[in-house]
Amino acid sequence: QVQLVESGGGLVQTGGSLSLACEASGSIFRIVAMGWYRQAPGKQRELVATINAGHSINYGDSVKGRFDISGDSALSTVFLQMNNLKPEDTAVYYCNAAGYYSDRRHFELWGQGTLVTVSS
Repeated sequence: QVQLVESGGGLVQTGGSLSLACEASGSIFRIVAMGWYRQAPGKQRELVATINAGHSINYGDSVKGRFDISGDSALSTVFLQMNNLKPEDTAVYYCNAAGYYSDRRHFELWGQGTLVTVSS
């Protein structure tokens, strides 16, 4: 079985920075895509950023120009560098991974989430 573990959340002032990490482990043949999503209290979950096996990247409009996603060659570990944080960035941030188990079955999994709080 595959598991995802997020880390790096915390409290930061407006204009500050945080870096999140998501590590995938288990019986993985290949990860084809990783992404970060967030959900603020009382709101729907929204896309933050995704990166695929070819390292093509996509950002949500609300974070474009402020956040950067990156990963190692196998996408075993993916980072989200968050800069110029705003109060509206306050949310629980979730890691998502899609790929194939060692037996070639497809998977899509979510991490437990990490809380980011931006104060003003």
